[in-house]
Amino acid sequence: MDLLRKWLGHPEDIYNLLRFKMGGYRAVMPRVDPDSLGCGLRTCYRYLNQTSRSFAAVIQALDGELRHAVCIFYLVLRALDTVEDDMSIPLDVKVPMLQEFHSYLYQPEWKYMESKEKDRQVLEDFPTISMEFRNLSKVYQDVISDICHKMGVGMAEFLEKKVDSQHEWDKYCHYVAGLVGIGLSRLFSASELEDSIVGQDTELANSMGLFLQKTNIIRDYLEDQMEGREFWPREVWSRYAQKLSDLAKPENIEMAVQCLNELITNALHHVPDVLTYLSRLKNQSVFNFCAIPQVMAIATLAACYNNKQVFRGMVKIRKGQAVTLMMDATNIQAVKAIMYQYVEEIYQKIPSTDPSSNKTQQVIASIRAMSLPGSNMASRHHYSPIYLSCAMLLAALSWQYLSTLSKATEEYVQAGEN
Repeated sequence: MDLLRKWLGHPEDIYNLLRFKMGGYRAVMPRVDPDSLGCGLRTCYRYLNQTSRSFAAVIQALDGELRHAVCIFYLVLRALDTVEDDMSIPLDVKVPMLQEFHSYLYQPEWKYMESKEKDRQVLEDFPTISMEFRNLSKVYQDVISDICHKMGVGMAEFLEKKVDSQHEWDKYCHYVAGLVGIGLSRLFSASELEDSIVGQDTELANSMGLFLQKTNIIRDYLEDQMEGREFWPREVWSRYAQKLSDLAKPENIEMAVQCLNELITNALHHVPDVLTYLSRLKNQSVFNFCAIPQVMAIATLAACYNNKQVFRGMVKIRKGQAVTLMMDATNIQAVKAIMYQYVEEIYQKIPSTDPSSNKTQQVIASIRAMSLPGSNMASRHHYSPIYLSCAMLLAALSWQYLSTLSKATEEYVQAGEN
């Protein structure tokens, strides 16, 4: 009955889950025909699907040769990230590997067979990935190699260094995500599907990555603690606890939530840049690729804001909610409406006693100014009484089926994946 109540409370989720599964997903993420690819590219797309099903879906929806460039870019960075994550590699081996990883792209035989990580196949069969990299146009190769070099150096820097200040938090997020945003933007421009300004404005592209990475770090507090990882900046959490792990203690929950709210407020400062960036995009497949993760992120922050559950378990947006966001976020006005909706949700939850309340209100005011609701906002969630009645009847008759359906749809809608 709990699942039934959930569906009844969100009839639009039912409609969009059905629409998505019955072919609606093709509008935002059509899949590549494997038979149209050479052997090496088929292997690369197989690795893409194995290492990130949700990213695989949106990457394969990109137009033309950009699709292959982004696929290879993702796999190269996944290989680099696998080296960083592998705790079985000694530091005296790992540091030079990270710093020199970009050079392996031009070494046809280079591979690494000692990894213990789950995605080790991208290292063990790196020759296939590097071969397809070298098959790309030089303009794409130059971008991928440059970003791989900068990211590897940055990862090496933070291997033995904790994130202390908010400046260092931004710097860490730049290395692991902002550079991805910059690299993707340069690929978009190189493909000529987007104007040159998209690739040249590195500040906006960096903000795209930082907003996603900070959302992941905020949401994943408990998971990271259980794995012995710490990414929340000491400068912030030290005002609320002696140790970062203390925030998970029940007696510290009030201070923990205040720390959480401050970090969410910090992340929200990237939203105006996100909206400006998205407003410049012209190609529909690129817009979908960029917009979907951003609206997932704002929905995730709204779910996390002032929420004690962040320190007790994983906070996730509903599958149907994620599908609704994916189906809606296809133009800038719709994205502005979505951003407005979720910052209003945050605004309504701001505690008057929260130390960051004034700053939260200020950043929300700046986001409101860029995303004032228009006709799209008014119509996004308007459903006639007849539709609502039909939807609730459908929920009552088929909630068990929809439970199974939501699991089948998960590969497309994992929000905010690292």
